[in-house]
Amino acid sequence: MKLPRQFFKPLAIGAPAPYRELPVQLERMIHFVPPHLEKMRNKVPDIAKQVDVVLGNLEDAIPSDAKEAARRGFIEMAKATDFGSTGLWTRINCLNSPWVLDDIVEIVSEIGGKLDVIMLPKVEGAWDVHYLDQLLAQLEAKHAIGKPILIHAILETAEGVKNVEEIASASPRMHGMSLGPADLAASRAMKTTRVGGGHPDYKVLADADGDTPRAGYQQDLWHYTVGKMVDACAANGIKPFYGPFGDFSDLAACESQFRNAFLQGCVGAWSLHPTQIDIAKRVFSPDPGEVAFALKILEAMPDGAGAVMIDGKMQDDATWKQAKVIVDLARIVAAKDPEMGKAYGL
Repeated sequence: MKLPRQFFKPLAIGAPAPYRELPVQLERMIHFVPPHLEKMRNKVPDIAKQVDVVLGNLEDAIPSDAKEAARRGFIEMAKATDFGSTGLWTRINCLNSPWVLDDIVEIVSEIGGKLDVIMLPKVEGAWDVHYLDQLLAQLEAKHAIGKPILIHAILETAEGVKNVEEIASASPRMHGMSLGPADLAASRAMKTTRVGGGHPDYKVLADADGDTPRAGYQQDLWHYTVGKMVDACAANGIKPFYGPFGDFSDLAACESQFRNAFLQGCVGAWSLHPTQIDIAKRVFSPDPGEVAFALKILEAMPDGAGAVMIDGKMQDDATWKQAKVIVDLARIVAAKDPEMGKAYGL
């Protein structure tokens, strides 16, 4: 086990020092782009103006015979685009694949200075993070990259869920985690073919009342796992995200799933289709009414001490902390989105 005083030391001579605090970055949606398709690469300059993160996807949904084209396309896309304040990420292939080493080495060597985050799929334990952590430090040193590239783990196996606390604390390079419901469902032998969302057969019944038909209430298959992931991330100062919602035709269900994740503590979600961008933007930005009430609490209790009554409700240090979470997020949103800033009065 690495001693605490060694935790923030670079893992290679000449590599940049790890962050002690994550950079402040708005990441309401991580928008996936298949970079092996030229027509999709050509849309990236416009997409980058609409989203918080652009991710070049190299893993699932990229055919085996297009893996190298996707890697080269991502590098080309990154070099050709000014992303401004929009984050640039890539999801590399999993660590037991034949493509992953070239993914890491070629991308870091050619565009490591522009890359913010590498999304690592199918993380099962801290050992996966340690491998990528050491390799990135060596490549950063070799190519004189001035800032550390962060690691974002996808939680999509039963073993990964079991080891979620160790994964979250594996490295100062950890950015956050996303729930990967489809692969996780397969790993657990869950009986669903859906990518995220609920299932009509996963429900509880109302109590029996004579011959009256009993109402059934659909439950959230992912509630436990999202909660466990959020706790691990919050305890280690990294960011939790909901992952994909695969039914592009059901925007209402997508919004409901995103909102459940937001209320549980997630800071963003994946957008796999343009229609999901505005949903994520709306859901993961705090409601203007809630921001206005939170501002009232902070104004009434500037130092967070004591207790006050506001609109007939008691507020104390606990609700002051809740209000601060909402207002801090609203300020980050307002800095990127002037229209939301006006709605918040910030």
